[in-house]
Amino acid sequence: MTFTESRLPDTLRAVLFDLDGTLADTAPDLAAAANKMRVARGLAPLPVETLRPLASAGARGLLGAAFDIAPNDAGYEAMRVEFISNYEADICAESRLFDGIQPLLADLTERRIPWGIVTNKATRLTEPLVALLGVAKDAGCVVCGDTTAYSKPHPAPLLHAAQAIGVEPAAIVYVGDDLRDIQAGHAAGMLTIAAAYGYCGNAVPPEEWGADQLADSTVGLAALLRHIPAKSTGA
Repeated sequence: MTFTESRLPDTLRAVLFDLDGTLADTAPDLAAAANKMRVARGLAPLPVETLRPLASAGARGLLGAAFDIAPNDAGYEAMRVEFISNYEADICAESRLFDGIQPLLADLTERRIPWGIVTNKATRLTEPLVALLGVAKDAGCVVCGDTTAYSKPHPAPLLHAAQAIGVEPAAIVYVGDDLRDIQAGHAAGMLTIAAAYGYCGNAVPPEEWGADQLADSTVGLAALLRHIPAKSTGA
């Protein structure tokens, strides 16, 4: 089935998006934060493409790839704090919306379809980033990793977002580039789209995540979302 032939149920009324690897290519700045740490320790920087698949996993993924260190290892917390400090200092130096995302969001806004962002990124990092990316104004909600007591794959952030935009979970589609996104979407009772054009940084390919639809490009994603009915002007 091609994207133009695909249909999403006509009961859908809103869209929620993951941030890193779904709406925005933030890997260059995340990689730079890790490479700054490597250079400070006399190590050669790693290519961005080596670190890119781990970008959706944040500090855990980037530090794991750059230093082979895990959250339970001694010294991890100090390195995590250093990484976050580096990243916060240059949070949007090279980060950009993926090609095609800006018109996609503009189309949703024009058609009066509520949309929002649900990310595991902390509020202190998310708020300045979405402002610099120019997507804060029209987003119906921005739910961060510390907005609720849980982060994805727990459904709590998505359920919080559904309440914030005033749409029942069953009428929402969640788009994400990580297995945790699809797991969270299903747990929240939402339909899901796997953004296979994103980072997808785990051993399980997107085709096996169990998503309701798969988008291998932002063009394909836009085609799927065009099937969500526009809100009536009389509603």
